[in-house]
Amino acid sequence: MHLYRALKELYAQKQKLERVIASLEELRLSGSGATATPAGVKRRGRKTMGLQERQEVSRRMKRYWASRRKRADAGKKR
Repeated sequence: MHLYRALKELYAQKQKLERVIASLEELRLSGSGATATPAGVKRRGRKTMGLQERQEVSRRMKRYWASRRKRADAGKKR
């Protein structure tokens, strides 16, 4: 049973060492100008929109606010 416990502890230490090594390699890569995020990992943050997407959002929001103003004006007249 002691052998099983020793192996389990060694595997846990191995996983910790692999995480530390990976983080050190990322630091090394970030200093050289290479990307620090590993391949296949999605970055967090906002998605950038192209010109056409921004124009479509602008048109949609103008319609939205116009309808809101129209409903607000209709409510005041009653």
